[in-house]
Amino acid sequence: MDSEKDFRPFFLFIIIVVLLVFIGLFTPARTLISFHIDDLKSRIFYRYHAPDQVLFIPRESSPLAGVSIDESADPLVEKTPVMPNPTTTLMPSVTPFIKDTASSVVRIASAVPTWTPSPTSTAVPTATELPLPSSASIQGVKYEDQHGIWNYCAPTNLSMAMTFWGWNGDRLKAGKWLKPFEKDKNVMFYEMENFVAENSDLRSIVRISGTEQLLKKMIASGFPVLIEKGSYMQEVSGRLSWMGHYNIVTGYDDEKQEWTVQDSYYTPNYKISYELLHQEWLSFNFEFMIVYPGEKEAELYALLGPYTNEDWAIRNAMKMADEQVKSAVDDESLFFAYFNRGSTQVKLNDYYGAAQSYDMAFEHYAALDTSTRPYRIVWYQTGPYYAYYYSGRYNDVISLASITLASTQEPYLEESYYWRAMANAALGVYESAESDLRKCLEIHEGFTACQTLLNDIGLK
Repeated sequence: MDSEKDFRPFFLFIIIVVLLVFIGLFTPARTLISFHIDDLKSRIFYRYHAPDQVLFIPRESSPLAGVSIDESADPLVEKTPVMPNPTTTLMPSVTPFIKDTASSVVRIASAVPTWTPSPTSTAVPTATELPLPSSASIQGVKYEDQHGIWNYCAPTNLSMAMTFWGWNGDRLKAGKWLKPFEKDKNVMFYEMENFVAENSDLRSIVRISGTEQLLKKMIASGFPVLIEKGSYMQEVSGRLSWMGHYNIVTGYDDEKQEWTVQDSYYTPNYKISYELLHQEWLSFNFEFMIVYPGEKEAELYALLGPYTNEDWAIRNAMKMADEQVKSAVDDESLFFAYFNRGSTQVKLNDYYGAAQSYDMAFEHYAALDTSTRPYRIVWYQTGPYYAYYYSGRYNDVISLASITLASTQEPYLEESYYWRAMANAALGVYESAESDLRKCLEIHEGFTACQTLLNDIGLK
């Protein structure tokens, strides 16, 4: 009959829709689809928001200025604060969180040492200096790219560094541990060190104040070097913007004046000039990581020489930062020079001096053209939080963390939530502290620092 309809096309359509939903929810295609949706959301966010136009202006002078420091007065602060990881102890003690803010500041002041150069330095190994070839290249790095998954630069590069030495894994295996919340914006070197120690038989060493000569020495001896640098790369809005990036350095050529790096964003065996890599690496205080098997440790340490001593490397970084300040020629170079000096002073526990250096850095940041402002820098380097917090400048910690979190459409930066909570707790604003700590634990479940602080202020 003419009134009868063929429902087969309709049922076919329903079946197709169900299959697409199944694929989207229960297969790896879900990750790819979600990735593109979030990419679109980010494009919309940056179209109507300009984080590079927002300035952090330090408002407080340190209440610790002029205070006599006695290291033994109160064991509230560890001599070398280290960011936590899921299996290590909390970085700083949270004991100072008492309602009497002024008293709290004085107690913190008594615990914070100021670095004074020692008349005698710790003995360090002497490197055996051998003439280096004019070019060298390491073969055998298993290249992986970072694309198709959120912010997978760190897991991808660490995977390449480890598989070179026989580790049986890939970026996904590394990423599941390093980024339990897949949209976490950043993975730091201390987290990568912990992954190597807990998930392989390999070892690793991380230091600041590296040099081009050291890179060449490592490459010529067969040790790939993982570095962190700041590069101007295309963001989702389509424009170039400064952001942190990891590279595996595997070759050099003096005649061509260029390095060969395994760049997870671009290509394998990517070429970059000596000059450009120097500028990019400088913005991360020339920090580097070397992964190696235990049987290679003696050979590596002989090559590293004084770098085996972390204290020497930090003091060397201080000299380098002072030279950077002296030789800086514009606001951009002055910003990074003062920022490096502040970061090094934090490692020396000179928090008041570090706060002054960061103040200078942010002053030069404000003078930069918006197209060159590295507004993401505190995503990767949290030294300013240490400096301002341990100088008693809690409102500056809150202001900087708030600006940092507002700089992205998806503020998945657990360290910024943690430090804002620390400052609010020090000021007695526990409701705000609790909110940030719970957000921190949503982003990074089991994050020791946030969980411990939550417990210490009487919340579970």
